[in-house]
Amino acid sequence: MVNATTTATDASSGAAAMKKATGMNKDDFLKLFIAQMQNQDPLNPMDGTQFVSQLAQLTQVEQAYNTNSNLENLINAQGNSTSVAAVSFLGNTVTAKGSQVNLADGSQPTLSFTLASSAQKVSAEIRDANGALVRTLTGGKCQEGLNSLTWDGKSNTGQALPAGAYTFAVKATNATGQEVTATTLVQGKVDGVSLEGTVPVLSLGGIDVPLDDIINVKGA
Repeated sequence: MVNATTTATDASSGAAAMKKATGMNKDDFLKLFIAQMQNQDPLNPMDGTQFVSQLAQLTQVEQAYNTNSNLENLINAQGNSTSVAAVSFLGNTVTAKGSQVNLADGSQPTLSFTLASSAQKVSAEIRDANGALVRTLTGGKCQEGLNSLTWDGKSNTGQALPAGAYTFAVKATNATGQEVTATTLVQGKVDGVSLEGTVPVLSLGGIDVPLDDIINVKGA
């Protein structure tokens, strides 16, 4: 995803460096240069070397100014492009990196994850909003790539858990007992977009997902 934060910093640094190097901005430099030309002694005019030197300084200031202006234009274009991209996700079903899962009354959420390689054993630990472990799911062999486990919405003691927000983590090992890297995923339809921060945030039925974490999109 496009991120304009670094570019914005570079543009601000460029403007600050120009000001520090010359002690003035473009307009200040031009005013001073013109004043020097108008007020020079006709009997002792500025020599050619000094004149060329000041013209060279003027050129450097002009180049720095134009570069900074172009960077600012690019920042604005990137920001607008990112916002448009975020809004275009509305109504689409997306898959993103994340560990949140919403439990509705009577629902059986699907816990999706990817594995870096095939695994012999897989387990998922589900925790409530306070971080307390409420359920551990176990699974058998899983292939490399996308996999899932289904949660019946109950605790380890078989009690139906209250609706709300939960989180899950997946642990996996291969046939020799070595750990297999697992990445948890969230899936849902985009029903809202926030553009307040530096990175747009999509809402998936109450689950907030940064735009940068989206890995797959399906049309409405």
